[in-house]
Amino acid sequence: MLGDGKADVVCDAHELESVLLNLAINARDAMPNGGHLTISVFDRKLTAADLADQDQVNPGEYVEIKVADTGLGMTPDVLSRAFEPFFSTKPTGSGTGLGLSQVYGFVRQSGGFTRIESGPGEGTVVSFFLPSHPRQGAAAPSSSKSVESAPPSARGVVLVVEDQDAVRAQIVEVLTEMGCEIVEAVDGIQAMRIVNSRRDLDLLVTDVGLPGLNGRQLADAALEAIPSLPVLLITGYAGKALDDIRLADSMQIMRKPFELEDLAAQVKALLTRQ
Repeated sequence: MLGDGKADVVCDAHELESVLLNLAINARDAMPNGGHLTISVFDRKLTAADLADQDQVNPGEYVEIKVADTGLGMTPDVLSRAFEPFFSTKPTGSGTGLGLSQVYGFVRQSGGFTRIESGPGEGTVVSFFLPSHPRQGAAAPSSSKSVESAPPSARGVVLVVEDQDAVRAQIVEVLTEMGCEIVEAVDGIQAMRIVNSRRDLDLLVTDVGLPGLNGRQLADAALEAIPSLPVLLITGYAGKALDDIRLADSMQIMRKPFELEDLAAQVKALLTRQ
């Protein structure tokens, strides 16, 4: 770890850890013959001129976290699509196709922005900037609100797939209060075993950024097994490119962060439209 960054940021610590891990794995895969991975942290004071290429970002104090590798790099075409959700140059099952789009979504939700530099044979540098906060008096924002009123009632067998235990427990709690029967899985492989053994499922709720078999791949495979199964995809990606993703009629997307009341309403709509 290099750099002189000392300022604090307010963000989801688990999401930040996931982003750094994702970028490190991408860098490793881009260096099949070995190389150097460098993670740097710097305090930056950015002016309006520095942010001329960014929308909805204000001048001020930021913390820059830079992940650089000396790997294969990207062609201009790949670089232009790097932040698109579900875009991947890896074979099916070998990557989520959400590495950089997850970074983009997390950083935007945290009030920052992302830059990327790469070229064939020149390696890749991903830099993301998060607003800095005073060390005292700063409180981490909540990524979601508790349900203040009773959730709408709905019946059905719901498969919930989420690799983060705390997030999965929260979703399960809400759907159980609605009256749903819940089946849980921590990844796509475990979820497919359940799909293949239980044809009485009424709904699949899955995070997109799962390790290995990602949520979109899981949804496609589940629909082959149970063509009538409604699917609710949950993603942290917040970019406009998500609006252009073609989904099956039985699929819906919710972007993080969302209120649990909205999750309950979406689940009820999917369960009752059958």
